[in-house]
Amino acid sequence: MLRNARLGPGGPLRHVLIVGGRVAEVAAEPPPCDESVDAGGGTLLPGLWDAHVHSAQWAQARRRIDLTSARSAREAVGLVAPFSGAGASGASGFTVGYGFRDGLWPDTPHKSLLQAAAPDRPIVLVSNDLHTAWFSPAALAAIGRGGHPTGVLRERDCYDAMAEMPPPPEEELDRWVAEATTAAAARGVVGVLDFEFADNVTDWTRRVRSERIDVRVGCSIPVNRLEEAIGRGLRTGEPVAGTGGLLEVGPVKTFVDGSLNTRTAYCADPYPGGDARGLLETAPEELYGVMALAAGHGIDPAVHAIGDLAVGIALDAFERTGCPGRIEHAQLVRPEDFGRFARPGLVAGVQPAHAPDDRDVADLHWSGRTGRAFAYADLLAAGAVIELGSDAPVAPLDPWDGIASAVARTDDDRPPWHPEQAIPLPVALAAAARGRAGVRPGDPADLVITEYDPAGLDGDGLRRMPILGTLLGGRWTYRRSI
Repeated sequence: MLRNARLGPGGPLRHVLIVGGRVAEVAAEPPPCDESVDAGGGTLLPGLWDAHVHSAQWAQARRRIDLTSARSAREAVGLVAPFSGAGASGASGFTVGYGFRDGLWPDTPHKSLLQAAAPDRPIVLVSNDLHTAWFSPAALAAIGRGGHPTGVLRERDCYDAMAEMPPPPEEELDRWVAEATTAAAARGVVGVLDFEFADNVTDWTRRVRSERIDVRVGCSIPVNRLEEAIGRGLRTGEPVAGTGGLLEVGPVKTFVDGSLNTRTAYCADPYPGGDARGLLETAPEELYGVMALAAGHGIDPAVHAIGDLAVGIALDAFERTGCPGRIEHAQLVRPEDFGRFARPGLVAGVQPAHAPDDRDVADLHWSGRTGRAFAYADLLAAGAVIELGSDAPVAPLDPWDGIASAVARTDDDRPPWHPEQAIPLPVALAAAARGRAGVRPGDPADLVITEYDPAGLDGDGLRRMPILGTLLGGRWTYRRSI
């Protein structure tokens, strides 16, 4: 039993009995029990989910050179150069940096800059949005791409090149991923939807059997593995056998476009300085074919769409197939398309921390349209169902960062960016908890106890929220001082 827990933001103190991994009773007076813990007035909430992560990339990014402060290509090179000497690389032999954003840089990344700073060293710098990889000449040669003219690979070329790099040993990466789930549990996370470009069902099944995994996992299916998944009989929402209820089959992930920072989000209006409107990764007919095939075998589609034309194409495909599923990101939406999100079974998977992170890039590249960018209030007003994620490692795997950004629309000392698109705290908390808006008898005991009542905090306070404890099916995955 959890004694003296505040039941939700601004709620009363109650005693919550947990039996067999579920909430059995919520009472004003303590019911009989075998074991009790005093929550000390901490606020009890449904456990939080991160509805969009890349688990292996996040686990590796936690160990890579941080480039988020770089304000130019030369600054990024300066940050990584001290780590690129002999013996400084990891087990793969590559020196890897992560987190640069070149959308506002005054200069252009090029392999020659890395060569000049660290001659003949294999260096790879990965952009914050994961859509660009910047290779040194030695790194290009190591993956058989020595003739690439610039060393800057975007979109499909980026994904393929990163896949060609030697990975960490499997057991080491599994340990890193497991450690990342424990760190997530310390922030109140009880589940993630993993969009890693891998055989996630197989990888996570192996991890559950060999490591302590402190979250539930929805295991997405990359589109290039769709036919394999169909052959294995995988169906979205079904539990994965032999994993103790920790794993379920997720949706199949496909892409319509690229990203804002890489200027490949597919938009109705061209980017400044030319006629380019972004990159169409999957043509409408091809998208429809993939979604129809998946839906016909019980697999829901999750469609990556960031630019407004891409979002419209995704919505067209959902209307044509009539299937449930997800649109991931939906960062820029045409006015006429908001209402189209209000269809049964459709979820908009959004990442609120991207709004303050990308506000300057959006103001530059989406000038005049930012009132409908990261437009969560308008989506909700139109009847959309939203779920919050981080897109880790694009943003930290910390749901409080996303909740704070959704409510406050800023993460620094600047005024809120388009505050009309802020959403109420209770809505944000539910969207970060797979729709759970309270703790009720019969619920799974996937719970988080916060030290402070979220109702009394501003954005900065929410972002730094101390966690007292996290329970997964009634098991402590994190416990601080209670």
